Amino acid sequence: MAINADTAVLDLCCGGGQATRFLVEVSQHVTGLDASPIALQQAAQIASQATYVEGLAEEMPFADNSFDFVHTSVALHEMAVLQRRQILEEVYRVLKPGGYFALIDLHKPTNPLFWPSVAAFLWLFETETAWQLLSVNLVNELSSIGFRDCQQRLYAGGSLQVIQSRK
Repeated sequence: MAINADTAVLDLCCGGGQATRFLVEVSQHVTGLDASPIALQQAAQIASQATYVEGLAEEMPFADNSFDFVHTSVALHEMAVLQRRQILEEVYRVLKPGGYFALIDLHKPTNPLFWPSVAAFLWLFETETAWQLLSVNLVNELSSIGFRDCQQRLYAGGSLQVIQSRK
């Protein structure tokens, strides 16, 4: 994916701006969306070059075909099944034709040695939605919405997935 200074980027569920700070290094048109005003204040301190919008990912306050690139990091595992589907449909709506969507999130470990640490993390820090995501094939879900060229890469013993797709 080629991101340049003119690429319209949405950092979806940007939280405190951990990824936003890297996105503003390559694009002058970065927007961070999050439901938490406190997180948006923190993000603005880390990456002041971005524009921040308070709103829900499943009801984005943006026009159709607004962004060339949408990114989200470890946010989808926080969402219930219907909510996640609505979010992915919204991503499709706000992406320009040919635009890219990239996500990073949890995945069911492919290496059994990673199961104990993943399970402990989920039990201690996550909710049932994170457990549910482990059984979801996000590539199939994205394809059913209309995304194409879906590429999935697994890291950390298969416990973390990176998916890139296009509208």
